[in-house]
Amino acid sequence: MSDIPVTADPGENPTAGPAAGTAVDLTAAHEVAAAEVPPELLAQSLGQYLRAWWLRVRSGNSGVLPVVLGIVIVAVAFQIANSKFLSAQNLVNLFEQSTIYMLLAMAEIFVLLLGEIDFSVGLVMGLSSVVVAELVQPAPGAAFPWWATIIIALLACSAFGAIQGWFVARLRMPSFIVTLGGLLILEGIAIIVLGKNGLYGIGNSRLTNEVVLYDIFWGHFSPVVGWILLAVVVLGAAIGLWLRDTRKRRHGLETPPRSLTVLKIVLMAVAGFAVVAICNVNRAHFGTIEGVPYIIPIVLVVLGASTVLLQRTRFGRYVYAIGGNPEAARRAGVRVAAIRIRTFALAALISGIAGVLFASWQVSLTSNIIKTANTYVLLAIAAAVIGGTSLFGGRGKTIHGVLGGLVIGGIYNGLYLLGLQSQWVSVAVAGVLLAAATVDVLSRRGASS
Repeated sequence: MSDIPVTADPGENPTAGPAAGTAVDLTAAHEVAAAEVPPELLAQSLGQYLRAWWLRVRSGNSGVLPVVLGIVIVAVAFQIANSKFLSAQNLVNLFEQSTIYMLLAMAEIFVLLLGEIDFSVGLVMGLSSVVVAELVQPAPGAAFPWWATIIIALLACSAFGAIQGWFVARLRMPSFIVTLGGLLILEGIAIIVLGKNGLYGIGNSRLTNEVVLYDIFWGHFSPVVGWILLAVVVLGAAIGLWLRDTRKRRHGLETPPRSLTVLKIVLMAVAGFAVVAICNVNRAHFGTIEGVPYIIPIVLVVLGASTVLLQRTRFGRYVYAIGGNPEAARRAGVRVAAIRIRTFALAALISGIAGVLFASWQVSLTSNIIKTANTYVLLAIAAAVIGGTSLFGGRGKTIHGVLGGLVIGGIYNGLYLLGLQSQWVSVAVAGVLLAAATVDVLSRRGASS
């Protein structure tokens, strides 16, 4: 969904002022109006779509273009520095390491779209991972089945997110204060849950529940299953896009040109083919490890569900409206407080999913590992902003979290391949974050001028 423009309040005259009586440049006004409309609503052909898209880029709404260029630059630079960077083995490793950043960035994007911020997503992830690891422990532990531990962890995370949202929405407390307090509370709770032992692991290969949780991050499909899944996903997406456009045309609604829909399907198929082909290369030093990791479809499911929720539902439209102008949304009849609470709960839910992956990735959880989860919130915000989500609310998509997480993962992976120490990794990420934030500020300034 495109940004919802902020309009003047009732009774305001947007043209009033010293220059109200001067001549208006109708051509310029038409270009500005066109730049605010999604190009697929103006275009009747692929060429017209590209021209409308370029107009939006020039007006400051560059979308995913900067982060895509950033991914290309990161890939080329690190490949020149180390020829192993684009090897199949390292790329799959990069994908796996980036999934945590991607999920936390998508969680943060829900809150950023409201013009708020959530400092607790990293520790929500930590709490989820500890709950999953503890409840699955055999007797005298809880010995819950793996699926029950995941459900309990996600419900606990969602409830905590809703409580934080209630403080922000009902008591009008600043979100950074509420979530900073939540961060500290969750860190303490997670360490308390770890107990005196201070260690929980899920690496026992003799326990089915622990094996299932371990395989969530480390398991993979067979090469044949990977190709079958790709065919199902591409075919399903193609049918969905085509039927949606056909239904809109039948009802006389504006639709993108058919050539654009075909191009999207082709690009989706090419990208999917590349990912599956890379993952199917044997990446083991000894023996055989090949196939698409389970975590890639998990991230894609979260991305797809989040995208549909934000861009195809009334709830999503309300989120963008509140982020663009909360007072205007309230006057239009939107239950602003309820939407805020649900959004914080959804952000915590996605963070909880990241926590399940985090527990599977770490295998053993300690109080020190939980404390390091503090740093993930900063990386989540960085990934969201680098991906193209605005810090000012009302502009962004969950795909931005995936692309931004890939940039963060690429920087970490590439610099470690070069043997640089962790402080230089932090400096590099900070530099990219400042650049992305600068682009956001300048694009908004250009769009308003």
